[in-house]
Amino acid sequence: MEQKDIAVGLDIGTTKIVAMIGRKNEYGKVEIIGIGKARSLGVHRGVVNNITQTIQSIQQALQEAEGDAGMKISEVVVGIAGQHIRSLQHSDYITRQNADEVIDANDIDRLCNQVHKLVMLPGEEIIHVLPQEFKVDGQAEIKEPIGMYGGRLEANFHVVVGQVSSIRNIGRCVKSAGLNLAAMTLEPLASANAVLSQEEKEAGVALVDIGGGTTDLAIFKDGIIRHTAVIPFGGGVITEDIKEGCSIIEKQAELLKVKFGSAWPGENKDNEIVSIPGLRGREPKEITLKNLSRIIHARVVEIIEQVYQEITNYGHEEQKKKLIAGIVLTGGGAQLKHIKQLVEYITGMDTRIGYPNEHLAGDSDAETTSPAYATAVGLVLNSLEVTERKVEAPEQEVRTKEQPEPETGTAKEQEPPQPTSRSQVRKSFFEKWVDKFKDFMDNVE
Repeated sequence: MEQKDIAVGLDIGTTKIVAMIGRKNEYGKVEIIGIGKARSLGVHRGVVNNITQTIQSIQQALQEAEGDAGMKISEVVVGIAGQHIRSLQHSDYITRQNADEVIDANDIDRLCNQVHKLVMLPGEEIIHVLPQEFKVDGQAEIKEPIGMYGGRLEANFHVVVGQVSSIRNIGRCVKSAGLNLAAMTLEPLASANAVLSQEEKEAGVALVDIGGGTTDLAIFKDGIIRHTAVIPFGGGVITEDIKEGCSIIEKQAELLKVKFGSAWPGENKDNEIVSIPGLRGREPKEITLKNLSRIIHARVVEIIEQVYQEITNYGHEEQKKKLIAGIVLTGGGAQLKHIKQLVEYITGMDTRIGYPNEHLAGDSDAETTSPAYATAVGLVLNSLEVTERKVEAPEQEVRTKEQPEPETGTAKEQEPPQPTSRSQVRKSFFEKWVDKFKDFMDNVE
């Protein structure tokens, strides 16, 4: 099997690094043929703070995935997250020279490139420029302007911004691990691809990805990304609270959280006790499950309230009523017992746990379809799209060359171009950014 037939996603998280290899089967579903994971030692809250340790963890995850799939990997799509990510709304426009010519992908390209030139805060760089609604000559609420006529093209944009140093550190780690960087994707967008249906995105939904170091939020309405945010708390701080509150080591605290933890203290009786072995011959500790749930509950409530604040701050206070599909929880933190009920209680919004099985083949194992691997599955899906576009591009070039040029002296009416989806246009901008990043890395060397 060749690299061009498969796709690789690399999720560089705070608690774990996952390398996932997938391919499309004859039914268009994704088969996961290899998965490798390693403890993430050099990442804190989604940001690389030790390059050497991160490279080692990437290589370890990679070797495990390669051994599982029985093949070598050369190119990956990497997820980017972390507390340095922020988003903003921006409106911009271009004036077209000839209003009698149809709007094509080049016009949208020019408008988005104009947004890319926005001056950010020192040390920040634009990661994604995502067009929302368009206006053509003042006519509003246009989702697809390609093929229309007009002199002034306007658009509202969702702009995602991150710190240059953090982005480049991830790139350096990937390159030093012996891999080519095919693309970078914002992790909440990758998770959304894996767990949300198109109907939910149309109806309005808030995806909440509770990771180890951060909680990522992505809001969709009318099929368009409306808002993204990164909250600098995740499952790691819950473990830290258990460690401090029960005076035990981190490994024991994590085991307690996973095996006996609950986000709802009322579920546990006062006489339910778990005994933890003491260190080096010391007496074992006895911890009540009610007390454990109280510690977890306090921190989970704080995380959910911050998420809910982001949802209500976006647009206006009545926004939650517009999100008909409610909240979808995913990530490792979504596996905490009774978290769905607690989210519904605090927000008053319908909630479900998001499993990344919609796009996966039916025989996928339970580990792959766990919410903890939603981002990795989303990155594999993104990697497949990148691979398909690379295959399609040369074919289009060949078709263009084969078309005979019109004879001189014959007047020919201009035909409207074939519609190009906004997602394709959108991706092309980010690919240019990755190319720019690769050039920068080559110059550094």
